[in-house]
Amino acid sequence: MLNHLSTALTLFTRRLPASSPRTFSGALRRLCRMEAAVVRCLPGEPKLTISFCLQGSHKHMLRDQDEPLGKVLARISNGIAKNQSKAKKSKKNRGQEQPDEAAEPTVVKLFYDGEEVPETVLNAEAWQDGSVLQVGDVKYSVQRNAPTFTTAELPVSLLAGFPVCPKLEVEFGNVQDCEFTWFRENCPHTRSEAPGETSDQDSGWTQVGCERVYIPSNQDISFRLKLSCTPKDGSRSGPAKELVSVGAVEAGPGVCLFDNRHAFTAKVTDWPTVRVVSYNILADIYAQTDLSKTVLYPYCAPYALQLDYRQNLIKKELAGYNSDIICLQEVDKGVYVDSLTPALDAFGLNGVFKVKEKQHEGLATFYRRSKFRLLSSHDIMLSEALSSDPMHAELLEKVSANGALKNKILQRSTSLQVTFLEDLNKPGRKVCVANTHLYWHPKGGNVRLVQMGVALKHLSHVISEVAPGAPLVFCGDFNSTPSAGVFQLLSEAVVPPQHADWSSSGPGESCSMELLSDIPPLLSACGLPAYTNYVRGFQGCLDYIFIQPDCMQVEQVIPLPSLEEVTTYEALPSVAHPSDHIALVCDLRWNP
Repeated sequence: MLNHLSTALTLFTRRLPASSPRTFSGALRRLCRMEAAVVRCLPGEPKLTISFCLQGSHKHMLRDQDEPLGKVLARISNGIAKNQSKAKKSKKNRGQEQPDEAAEPTVVKLFYDGEEVPETVLNAEAWQDGSVLQVGDVKYSVQRNAPTFTTAELPVSLLAGFPVCPKLEVEFGNVQDCEFTWFRENCPHTRSEAPGETSDQDSGWTQVGCERVYIPSNQDISFRLKLSCTPKDGSRSGPAKELVSVGAVEAGPGVCLFDNRHAFTAKVTDWPTVRVVSYNILADIYAQTDLSKTVLYPYCAPYALQLDYRQNLIKKELAGYNSDIICLQEVDKGVYVDSLTPALDAFGLNGVFKVKEKQHEGLATFYRRSKFRLLSSHDIMLSEALSSDPMHAELLEKVSANGALKNKILQRSTSLQVTFLEDLNKPGRKVCVANTHLYWHPKGGNVRLVQMGVALKHLSHVISEVAPGAPLVFCGDFNSTPSAGVFQLLSEAVVPPQHADWSSSGPGESCSMELLSDIPPLLSACGLPAYTNYVRGFQGCLDYIFIQPDCMQVEQVIPLPSLEEVTTYEALPSVAHPSDHIALVCDLRWNP
C-alpha cells in the first residue's frame, strides 16, 4: 500500500473529469484544507490511538490493533448520535419543541487510494498514512505515526535579555527540524487572567521571532509570550502546538557578572581548538536550606536564590560561553532534565548525567555534537570502587589501618563521571573527559586524597582499556586549594606520607602513606586563580581544569571577574550571579 498523502492526492486527481478545472481546483483546496486525524500505531503494541477534532471537541480513541475497522467506525457514528440526542433533550427541556424523528446515522468511512477500506480489515492495516477518514460531510487526512510533541513546555520565569528555551520532546520527529514562531501579547498581562489563557492570534498577538530560542527584549516586559511550534521530521509535519507563558516577561538584573567574559567567547572555536568549562552551579537542594539562607548566603536577596531565577542566569551564562565541553557539578536531577538539557540542546550540545547515590544532585557533562560523538561512559562511585574493585586493594588495605577514617570514606557518595568522546573532525582521535566533586568538609583533606587516588587509578585503567593514549581533561570542584595534597597529587603525581592533609581531621582519623598517581603530572589549564569560590568568610581556588601538557596546550584562559566586580554585591551568589562558584573557561588546542 502507498504511504504518502502526496501519492494519494495524485491518484485522487486522476479520477477527476479532465474538462472541469474548477472542480479540480476546488477539490484540491478542500483536500489541502483537511483537518488531520493522527494515528499512533507501533508494531508490538496491542493498542493504537486515533486523535481528531470533531464539532469542536477533541476525540482521542484507544483501540486494539487486531480489532476490525468496522467497530471503530461504528463507535464514532454512535458517539455522534448520542451527542445529537443529548442536544435535542436539552432543547426540549428549554421549551424548544423538536420533532420525534430519529436522526439519520452519520456516515463514517475510511478511504485509501480513492477506494473504501473494507470494515473487516484490522485496525493495524486499515489506518494507513495518506488515507482519508470521512465523518458525515467532514474529511480528515490520516497521518500515521506523524511527528508529535510528547512534551512541550515553556519555562515559568521569563527575564528580558535571557534566553527562553522551551522543553520539547518529539516522537517520530527531530527537534532540530521543527518550526517555531514566537508571539508577544498585544496588551500587558494582568495577574487576574487565567494561566495559559490565549487571545486570538491575529488581533491579540504580534509575531516577534521564528527561532527555537527567543531572547525577550525590554519591549517584551509585562507581556506574555506565545510559541507556535510544528513538529517535523525532515519535510514531514505533524500537528502544531501552541504554548502560552504562565506569566509575563520581567525585567532582568541588568549587567551580570559573566557579561564581560562573554566578550571573549562570542563565537564557537574553530578546530583544532576546544573550549572547556568547569562550573559548580550550586544545587537547589543546598541553596534553599535554612543554613544557606541564614548562615552561608544571608547577604543574597531571597528571590535570587530561587531556582527559576537562578536557572535563567545559568542558561544565559553557559550559552554565552559557546563551549565545546562543559563539566558541571551540583546539578539537580530535575534541573538537568527539565532545564539544562533542553536549553543546551538548543545551543548544539548533548549531555550525560551521573547522579549521586542517596542524593538528588550529581555531575553533568555536555559536548558539542558538531565536534564530538559520545563513545562510552565509565562512571563510578569512589567509595564503592575502593571497597569492591581489586585494583584498589592496596589502597584499601592502607586506609583500613584506621577504622574511623575508612568508615568516613566509605560513607561518602562522591562520584567520578568519565566520558570518552571522539573528535568528528579527525575520526579516531579520542579524549577522556573526567568530572568530579570531592568531599566538601574543610577538615577532610585525607578523605579527598583517598578519593583522588581512587579516581586517578580508575582513569588510568579505563584509558588504557578504552582508548590508549587518549588525552585526559580532568574538571571539577576538588574542594582543595593549591596547597592541598590533592593539588600536589595531580600536579606532581606523588604525595609524601608527611603531608599535613593526612592528619587534617585530627589524630583519631590520621593515616600517613605515600600516595602515587598512575597518571603523569597534570597542568592546571587556568593557572591558580586567587579564588573560584567567593563567599562571606572564604575566598579561595577550589575548581580546576587539569590537562596533560604533552597532549594539549592552553590557547586562552577567559579572565575571571575582578575583585571589584565580585564584591559589588558583597559576595556570591548574588542577583547578578547564580552560584557561589565562578566558572572556569579556557581554550585548549591539540598538540600536533
